[in-house]
Amino acid sequence: MRLPGLIDPHVHVREPGQTHKEDWDSATQAALAGGVTTVLAMPNTKPPIFDAATLDLALAAARTKARCDYAQYLGAGPANAAEVARLAPRAAGLKMYLDSTFGELRLDEMTLWLEHFRLWRGRGPIVVHAESRSMAAALACAQMFDRPVHIAHVSLREEILLIKEAKARGVKVTCEVTPHHLFLTKEDIPPSPPSPLPQGEGGGGEGRFEVRPRLASPADVQALWQNLDVIDCFATDHAPHTLAEKDGETPPPGFPGLETMLPLFLTAIGEGRLTINHLIQKSVVNPRKIFHLPEQPETWVEVDENARWEIRAADLRSRCGWTPFEGRQVRGRVTRVVLRGREAFREGLVLAGPGYGRNVRE
Repeated sequence: MRLPGLIDPHVHVREPGQTHKEDWDSATQAALAGGVTTVLAMPNTKPPIFDAATLDLALAAARTKARCDYAQYLGAGPANAAEVARLAPRAAGLKMYLDSTFGELRLDEMTLWLEHFRLWRGRGPIVVHAESRSMAAALACAQMFDRPVHIAHVSLREEILLIKEAKARGVKVTCEVTPHHLFLTKEDIPPSPPSPLPQGEGGGGEGRFEVRPRLASPADVQALWQNLDVIDCFATDHAPHTLAEKDGETPPPGFPGLETMLPLFLTAIGEGRLTINHLIQKSVVNPRKIFHLPEQPETWVEVDENARWEIRAADLRSRCGWTPFEGRQVRGRVTRVVLRGREAFREGLVLAGPGYGRNVRE
């Protein structure tokens, strides 16, 4: 089976500042192995990407290391609305963290949101991490300023129903859902083991299932599946942390996901829960339209849809060395990726070299 190259609009590359977790090289290798040919990188790095100097820093690393195509988000801070608006043509979009963040990208007051909504004119939308009531407030801002807003990683029934209502009333809102919020619930979280498990062994304890938004109830997950028509994009929110970090006393939130997204969705297609058209619309057509991304000529992914295999962290390319889907049986394996006319991946080997990826905003 041949598919278009997938677009992942929500990837934490971890460079600069946390390359022990991931970098542009390892993240884009994982992307190609997962059938993803374009990644949009989040700005909450160390330092965060929130001005000209830090944007240059991230793009310089990507230029020499990225093996698939890419763009970089800018982060909204309390005092940089004019600066990021000026840089908008170079960015994938503007990311606003309205829940669960710290440091230079923390927006403690809703009044700080207003200047960003007022000034942003980028090709990409304002993307918000906004849960529950914060999400409702973000929708109000989108309506007040008539500005496109994209809701990241929707996880709750109340959120998807609110977005459905907002769309019906003409609010310029789109949204994404992650595989882990579709295929895992809070009932999948195991009790913490008495001591950390050896690297790569099993699914791990409670700390390995720490993620934001948190895994939700089966009823919430069912509501997401029942409202697939409201969901515009599939996005991994690939957010790798090492096993030592996840098994520590204060595990950071986040899952890897670039290499497991496509087999999980192909398995759901085989089970009749999803269609190929859903996959293409939400992983190629809609992300390209929402983020105003160029076509990738001579780009496709070849998949053995009959291959059945077990997800194992030991076989994945992400630097973090684990997966919440350890041991899950899936069907469908990427066998070949052609990116802009050149073979980029074949039978387990990444063939595209560092720097082959292009900045889609140039």
